[in-house]
Amino acid sequence: EVQLVESGGGLVQAGGSLRLSCTASGFTFDDYAPGWFRQAPGKERDGVSSISVSDSTAYYAHSVKGRFTMSIDNAKNTVYLQMNNLTPEDTAVYYCAGGNIATIAIAPERVNFWGQGTQVIVSS
Repeated sequence: EVQLVESGGGLVQAGGSLRLSCTASGFTFDDYAPGWFRQAPGKERDGVSSISVSDSTAYYAHSVKGRFTMSIDNAKNTVYLQMNNLTPEDTAVYYCAGGNIATIAIAPERVNFWGQGTQVIVSS
């Protein structure tokens, strides 16, 4: 059974930090590149970050570049999203994903597997 289990969301004040984790089972990130997406209320689900396991290239949405860092622990089949200097505009449900998404586009339509999502709320 394929599963992606996220953790680490919560409530934080603007300027604060959170670290999201996502562990995959039933497949490996070698076969399906990992990524993070987010969806704010009333908005579409957008790509935040993805990473190429083959060459460790990370891709970021313009809105998070310089503040968010994605990393991977291949031995644990786990990825992380370190989010710093958070703003209220970062408030969303964050989803871990696996698919053909290790590109600059970080396209949700190329996702094969989705996690259940974890809520991030940034207060002003």
